Amino acid sequence: MNDSDLIKMSEAVRSFYEKYPYPGPVESLDNYKLHWQDLQKRRADYHLYWPDKPFREDLSILVAGCGTSQAAKYAIRFPGARVTGIDFSSKSISCTEKLKKKYDLENLNVVKLAVENIKELGLNFDRIVCTGVLHHLPDPDAGLSALRQVLYPDGAMQLMVYAPYGRTGIYMMQKFCRLLDIPADEKGIGDLVRMLKGLPKGHPLETLIRNAPDFQYEEALADALLNPQDRSYTVAQLFKLLEKSGMKFGRWVKQSMYSPRCGVLSQIPRAEKLMQLSPEEQYEAAELFRGTMVRHSLIAYRNDNSSGDKTSVSFKEGEWQRYIPIRMPDTLCIEEQLPEGAAAILINKNQYRDIYLPVDKAEKKLFKAIDGSISIEEISNRIQQSSVRKSMPDVSHNFFEKLWWYDQIVFDTTGT
Repeated sequence: MNDSDLIKMSEAVRSFYEKYPYPGPVESLDNYKLHWQDLQKRRADYHLYWPDKPFREDLSILVAGCGTSQAAKYAIRFPGARVTGIDFSSKSISCTEKLKKKYDLENLNVVKLAVENIKELGLNFDRIVCTGVLHHLPDPDAGLSALRQVLYPDGAMQLMVYAPYGRTGIYMMQKFCRLLDIPADEKGIGDLVRMLKGLPKGHPLETLIRNAPDFQYEEALADALLNPQDRSYTVAQLFKLLEKSGMKFGRWVKQSMYSPRCGVLSQIPRAEKLMQLSPEEQYEAAELFRGTMVRHSLIAYRNDNSSGDKTSVSFKEGEWQRYIPIRMPDTLCIEEQLPEGAAAILINKNQYRDIYLPVDKAEKKLFKAIDGSISIEEISNRIQQSSVRKSMPDVSHNFFEKLWWYDQIVFDTTGT
């Protein structure tokens, strides 16, 4: 696209979100506020991004493309942080301002501004959140590069972009809508809703609608099927986007679905061959095998990040014993209707059904001992004293590594 085309497309997207802001406006964040009053949940969130840094809450956070409520949620979640929300939609800014006033969010500043123009604020940030935005920009490379310029060298960025294979039905129906010239207005959306009720069983979009309750809302249908600008990224394309913009991959927000160590991928024929691939090739293989991923959510850092490899978690050296495990907020420990030999099953909500971790009695004790304040070594010693079990260090090593890969825990590694 030339500059004129980019401007026209940007204006078309802005106009679309003025009519159909997505997600839709919310009236209450009371339950959200209650959920995040738990300090351990905030610690887990922090160390997901910075395993190697001491926990702090006075971060500067940018929510780029904040929509109607996302910036307000971050201001509620982290009351000690300085949160800035930007969006190019007046409707989204107005909705966010209402929430700011309702919840007296003095730590929130909201600005009508396009992502590409973020330098105009004259601010830098410890953490940038940009989810569901880049794939709607006329030039995603320029948008990500602009965000990179205002991220502190040791900052972290959360990104979410669409993935292509799980959205096959959406892209089929987008083309269908273009062929029939269905407009993004009340009549067009009404016609679309009636059309979708007639989708043949087994159509890729019919399956997605059935499994995604969000599609019952008109704004969700409009955003998915009538948005004037929408692109998706395979794993390989996503890594190229990061590299081109001066960023580097850190980890997936939910890594178990991409890992050959977890779920059905660990049990397929040639699983050993899969483990021998490079990490990026493993992620590509997981995307292809699963086939239903609709988005990629990841954490990225500047390619000149001053922390180097300290943001990585490794079990190859003895330092792992001094890691402090912290449970993830959506971890569940199931203790009923168990398979033979299991004392519990650990799952992480909103994951694929094959992503679950059976644990025996000794492992269950280790898991129950996690309180977010003591190290793996201290946990192992406590269990060792109350058990005759042999080789507890080996059990601990294998078990806590599995917990980490299965998204059950994050680590505070500052004690290493």
